[in-house]
Amino acid sequence: MTRRREKKRARKDELPREKRSRGLRKLGILLVSVVLLSVSLAAGLLLSGLVTGDSSGPKTAVIVDQLSLTFPNPAFAETATDMLEEAGYAVDYYSGEAVTVDLYRDLPKHDYELIILRVHSGIVRQVDPQSEERTVMEYVGLFTGEPYSDATYGGREGAGRIGLAVARDYHGGQYFGVTPYFIEFTMEGRFDKATIILMGCDGLRSDRTAESFVERGAETFVSWDGKVSASHTDAATERLLQHLLTDGLTMQEAVTETMAEVGPDPEYDSTLLVYPSEA
Repeated sequence: MTRRREKKRARKDELPREKRSRGLRKLGILLVSVVLLSVSLAAGLLLSGLVTGDSSGPKTAVIVDQLSLTFPNPAFAETATDMLEEAGYAVDYYSGEAVTVDLYRDLPKHDYELIILRVHSGIVRQVDPQSEERTVMEYVGLFTGEPYSDATYGGREGAGRIGLAVARDYHGGQYFGVTPYFIEFTMEGRFDKATIILMGCDGLRSDRTAESFVERGAETFVSWDGKVSASHTDAATERLLQHLLTDGLTMQEAVTETMAEVGPDPEYDSTLLVYPSEA
């Protein structure tokens, strides 16, 4: 694990910090109710057709492990990294407070082929600043590990792109969270046909968040259609990795095999899905 920690620090030092503006009113967004969100894994082989980019260079993957703050699973991080490295990937790892708004903003610029989001995600509720009434949206936002504060992100970070993220079902504190509008209008650069795996709650409850990543250049998006526990998604992800990296299945085949083996989440009955469905 020493190698990953060194990479994490090196990457973090390279990320530019965006100026924050104090005194602006808090954004009217509440990313709510994540029940143990979980981990993401993504994999691709030359055999499965998921790997893109220059075949002469090393394949690259990143594990964004915001969930390590509240539901740490070092064994999963170790296993996932080992499997990816054995398949020829150079792996970066970000955990805890290293998972910032700036990290999300810069993800496309690093040309990762596989982006594994082991992060809490929650249904977005739009808040009317005058009436304080909340409208439940059909899409989810992604948690950062960056503690929420009175200092808000101004300028282009406004307009519903960043907000307060609170997981009501555990004592996990308050964090900044990012929405599909952030993916579409604030992320910098483009994904080069990357595979995005969001192993958290409600990622494919609707297609909205998946479409945002695809419009930004991603090729495939994988997530759950409802709430999911950390333990179930971690177990499912390990099976998914095996089918992708060892067995050489396509993403759709790997997801089908994984669901046949581990089944829906036993408490929430959520199912792992692929977008677009023909992937």
